[in-house]
Amino acid sequence: MIELMILFVLLKHDLTMYSILKRIQEHFLAFTSPSFGALKPALTRLEKNGFITSSKHMSEGGKLSVFYSITRDGTKELKNLLLKPFSNNPLQFLSDAKVKLCCAGFLNSQEVSELLETIKANAFVHRLNAEKILTDEYTPVDFYQRIVLDNTICEYKNFISMIEGFEKDNGSNSR
Repeated sequence: MIELMILFVLLKHDLTMYSILKRIQEHFLAFTSPSFGALKPALTRLEKNGFITSSKHMSEGGKLSVFYSITRDGTKELKNLLLKPFSNNPLQFLSDAKVKLCCAGFLNSQEVSELLETIKANAFVHRLNAEKILTDEYTPVDFYQRIVLDNTICEYKNFISMIEGFEKDNGSNSR
């Protein structure tokens, strides 16, 4: 997911590694917080694959700074990452879905529809799994687990409702 966030923040500006981390925090801190240590290897991978380029510039103060910029292949990769299938892990799914939704404005209407459909289908599966645990007569559920599961079900219902609102909005915008 860090590669997706890097490519997204590089869409509008060439940035230094520090600026990339700051922009990621500005856009995505509510959902994820990659470490500075995870950023450098991700930048190296992206550059090695031709998705970004780097250039060195001397600042007015005499400090050498490395600026990163997205390439055409990088914009294609961003689209691929946005439309890539989700993890089956419910915690990872929810975080990744929120990040991808924040980047959905980069996609065209058809691609947004595809993303929303995929997110909604995954959210339904995760909601049903939580409901199954609650209703399974062979799985004892204590007080705390029941409250957590009820909350999880509500969270997925709200998330699905939000996606359906996006679908309506995307349908009206595509006409």
